[in-house]
Amino acid sequence: MPFKLFAFDLFTLKDKKLIRQKIEEMAQKEYGIIYITEEFAQLIPDTIKRYEEKMIPAIILIPNHQGTLGIGKSMIQKQVERAVGQNIL
Repeated sequence: MPFKLFAFDLFTLKDKKLIRQKIEEMAQKEYGIIYITEEFAQLIPDTIKRYEEKMIPAIILIPNHQGTLGIGKSMIQKQVERAVGQNIL
């Protein structure tokens, strides 16, 4: 997995409760960026929403090996639009 090449911490969790707990734990440990697949982010929209307004950790949604669901791109578009005042993407 390419993420290991860059010394990323990797966790494979499929249960909503465990995913929420791990994100909370990572936030408490002051992780700056948390990458989560769109597939698993769909399971915990409330947790993702809560961290949208915070600077740290930045939660970035990425596609899984099967491709994108479009959620991550949509989220980034909304954030850019909010910051710039219009959709520039």
